[in-house]
This record gives sequence, C-alpha cells and structure tokens, in this order.
Amino acid sequence: MTPAPPPPPPPAAPAGPPPDLPAAALSTGAVARRLGVSPTTLRSWERRYAIGPARREDGRHRRWTPQDIARLELMCRLTAQGVPPAEAARAARDDVPAAAAGPAAEGRSPGGPNALPLGEVRPECRGLARAAVRLDAPAVEELLDAALAEHGLVTAWEEVIAPTLHAVGRKWASAGERYVEVEHLLSWYVSSALRRIRPAPASGQPRTPPVLLACVPGEQHSLPMEALAAALGERGLAVRMFGPALPADALHEAVRRTGPRAVVLWAQSRTTADRTLVRSVAGIEWGLRGARGHSALFLAGPGWAGAAPDARAGRLFGLRSAVDTLDALPPGGSAP
Repeated sequence: MTPAPPPPPPPAAPAGPPPDLPAAALSTGAVARRLGVSPTTLRSWERRYAIGPARREDGRHRRWTPQDIARLELMCRLTAQGVPPAEAARAARDDVPAAAAGPAAEGRSPGGPNALPLGEVRPECRGLARAAVRLDAPAVEELLDAALAEHGLVTAWEEVIAPTLHAVGRKWASAGERYVEVEHLLSWYVSSALRRIRPAPASGQPRTPPVLLACVPGEQHSLPMEALAAALGERGLAVRMFGPALPADALHEAVRRTGPRAVVLWAQSRTTADRTLVRSVAGIEWGLRGARGHSALFLAGPGWAGAAPDARAGRLFGLRSAVDTLDALPPGGSAP
C-alpha cells in the first residue's frame, strides 16, 4: 500500500513587527495625538534634548515604545508645571525605569492631579485635554484641525471637542478659580477652528430662508451654536448666527427682518432659560400683511430641561440630530 503523503506545512505566520521591536510601538503621529503635542514638537524634543525613540524601523521611521512614551509623559507633566524643557527632559531620561514599559505605564494618564476627568474617550480627546492644560496653543490648534479633518465636523465635535470642553468645565467647577485660563484658551481655539470651516458652495436652487441661531439674553456660552452654524453651512443651509446674549428686543427684530425657516435658542443653564421669551418668539409673524408667515422654533441646551415652555417649541438634542432635523424642514418653516 502506498504510504500517505506527508501533511502540508503549517501556514506561515502573518508578518509582524521586527523581532527586536515591541508590538506596542507607536508612530510619531499616534504618540502626538495621545499626548496632545504636535509631531513637530516631538521631533524638536528629540533633536534638542535627546528624548527620542530608542529604535527606528527600516527607512528611519520613528517607532515609540511604551518606555519611550513614559518618558514623554513625564516630560509633559513637568513642563506643564513650569519646569524648563531641558531640565524636564533630563529628569525624564533619568527617572523613567525600564519597568515603565509594562502595562501600568500604558494605562497611566499623564498630568497627575492636573489631569482632566475625561473617562472613556478617544485618544485624540485626551491629547487635546493635555495640550489645553499645558496652555500649548499651537498644539491645541493643530490637534483641533487634525480631528476635524480626520473625523468630520459632527463626529469631531461630539466625540473629541465637546467631551474635552465638558471635562475642563468640571475641573474648573471643582478647583475654584483654577483652570479658568484653560477653558478660555480652549474655547478660543475651538471657536477659531469652527470659523475656518467653509460652507458648502451655493447651489443653483432658489435661495431659502435662513436658520436663525442665538443664545438667549444673559447666555455667554455660544460654542454649541457655533458648531451648529458650521455644520448647517456644510449642508448648504443659510444661517444667521447672532452669538451670545442676544437681547430680547434685538431677537424679535431679527426674526421679523430675516423671516427664518427656523429659530434655535440656546440656554446653557436654567437661570438663562427664559420661558416668557420662548412664548413671545413663538408668536412672532413676519412678511406682508395677508401673507404672514412664522418660523419653526427649537430650544437647545441643558437649560431647557423639563417641561416645554410652549407647545409650539420643539427640542434639539445633540449636533447630529439637530442638523438632520433642521435640514428636513420645508423652506417656509413649520411648527415643530
């Protein structure tokens, strides 16, 4: 009897990292997003302070091991506390032991007591928070632009920018007057990044009435409305954005003059959520006598929590659903 043929050789294992390179090694871009510094800053630190990766892949690509990252985390902590970069780099090189390459170093959040309470979020969110705490404006600007380019406005807002803003607000509330400067710096650069987003080019269709966006009198928190304005612009919808704390008389006049398809009023806190204002705006009619129109009215923000102040006012929750709701309105507007 003919002997059975030998079994086929086992399939080759998939190619992995070089045998002398840990599987957890990260690229410079990934490390920059994680730590909240720009790739240019990492390369500058490597060149000036010899705090670069221990190894490189073929082609001279930098790959950062957990121990390399632990050194960078320590340097970020020290520079955030005001230690000069050269001294911080020297301390990071001397103080990070080999054990830092273990799992504990992987999961540690740099910043110590200065870290923001973020919870489970995207790595980009942690990097943005760390850059804001360091008051590293160039890194904040670069990380915001990268998040918007990679994820798009709506996802970047809901999963990176808004969680970071909320964390800064919680830290400020729990630390007294500390972190006010962090909130102001981050808010400024978020606002600037949103305004750099260009609206979609005008289509050949007839112009439709705009969506009017405003914060109620006394309400200074306008960033959510700025995000909504930018997102509606990306959809090609006309917007009239009136910013923070629009006085009631000016709001009424703006509605009458623009004849918007919808009015969105933002209130961050219950102290600014004026129910009387809602009822008065809901009753505004505009246009020529005999052909009067009225706008759909929507309330946005946590200040409006609880019972609706007027049956004619709808509620908006979250940027994505708000954009979809407003985009679906007929051009002439309608009651929610």
